[in-house]
Amino acid sequence: MISMTGMKLRRKLVLALLTAGSLLCVYVLCVNLEGSWSIEPLRNFHGFSQKPNSSSRDSEEPQDRRNSSERWSRPSPASTRHPEHPSAAALQKHTPAHTPPPTSETQTAAEPQAAAGATSKSEAVGGTWSSTRGPTPPRSTEPAFIGDTGYMAEDVPAQTNCTDGVRGRVAQTRFSGRFLGRVPVLQWANHVSPEQYKRLSQYSGAHGWSGVDYDTLVETLSVLNSSANWLLLDDWSRRSNGSSCSRCAVVGNGGILKDSGRGPEIDSHHYVFRTNGAILKGFEEDVGSRTTHYTFSTNTLRNSMASYAGLGFTGPPLSQETRYVFLPDHYRDYLLMKAAATHTAVDRGPERAKDPTRFFGQDVTAEKLKMYHPDFVRYLRNRFLRSGTLKTRNKFIYRPTTGAVMLLAALHSCDQVSAYGFMTPDYKNYSDHYYDRKYRPVGFFANHDMRMEMTLWQQLHQAGLITLYMHK
Repeated sequence: MISMTGMKLRRKLVLALLTAGSLLCVYVLCVNLEGSWSIEPLRNFHGFSQKPNSSSRDSEEPQDRRNSSERWSRPSPASTRHPEHPSAAALQKHTPAHTPPPTSETQTAAEPQAAAGATSKSEAVGGTWSSTRGPTPPRSTEPAFIGDTGYMAEDVPAQTNCTDGVRGRVAQTRFSGRFLGRVPVLQWANHVSPEQYKRLSQYSGAHGWSGVDYDTLVETLSVLNSSANWLLLDDWSRRSNGSSCSRCAVVGNGGILKDSGRGPEIDSHHYVFRTNGAILKGFEEDVGSRTTHYTFSTNTLRNSMASYAGLGFTGPPLSQETRYVFLPDHYRDYLLMKAAATHTAVDRGPERAKDPTRFFGQDVTAEKLKMYHPDFVRYLRNRFLRSGTLKTRNKFIYRPTTGAVMLLAALHSCDQVSAYGFMTPDYKNYSDHYYDRKYRPVGFFANHDMRMEMTLWQQLHQAGLITLYMHK
């Protein structure tokens, strides 16, 4: 009997040990799986609200853009394509075509406000550029592609004697620490050199020269060799008519302009800026008829012509006073620029064999062509429109919209700026464009942060740096 009892106890002990061992194995397995399957908190994912900084909500990503990346995998039909929608190749590859090791300048990039007092001091004499670096900015963990130090700087003589211009007022506003008045707005022949090519090849898209070979760059910029290519308002001496301040109307294509009756007011400015699908015929009473500066990239121009042809847009405005301002975010922009300046067909790329006079008219000359400087576009992104998208997988395709670059270029060049047709907080009350035949909601895309831009326009208006048209 004792022997049978002992055997039962031993069996129970063995069973208990096996059970404990099994539970221990399951526990260890669960711990390992938990480590490999852990989920990042939703607040860090693109599309979910993040905590804004103390002074602005600009860093938040709109929640209604949560699924915007899905739009990128399915190109829209031509009739509804967003003019700034990138090519399929751009969507498949979000990294720069060429990313050399970061230099000391990009490794020490500072936050916008901190860097304002430590920006390199540079002089441009006869078009040459040299850096006499000031105090070293604080080290930062920013990735090299941000590049918020070492911008080219030039001393551009004042074109007016205006006492109430943007540059005089900005120091008394919240934007004083962000504003760099010596970053060149435009690039031209004297800006290209092996040293500058090495520096700017670190940055992709509209923010640098990565993806543009040096020979193409030299061939293109060599035709931009006059003051007309260097200055945004190149004909001010003829246009001023005794005025001491340059007044610029910057016109977006927003539906808020429909039935606005602002056309005569817009045309009364010294300069009138427009962009992309700027349809004028039939809408003159609301948007005016003059265009002195037309801003575009080759991609946005071609997409606008495809998307809005049925509404009357067949190409850029054509007039004696119109200047064509390229926003170069691809090598094809440099090729089209060279072709337009030399009246030759585009020699390669997506526009191969295209006749540039089809876009810019028979009388286009090099003096009517301009091209934004990549340092200027990168500076705008870093100092004015630093979106949370820069921390996501879409960081290399993000840039300010073409309209935003146009408006901020005017802010850096004109004395007084009035903005029409730009997004306002009541944007849902209006169709996407003033020329839409029926209501179309505003679309959001991963390569832009239009909500952030809308907030910036409100801030600039409140600071008295622009006058933004809004329905009362």
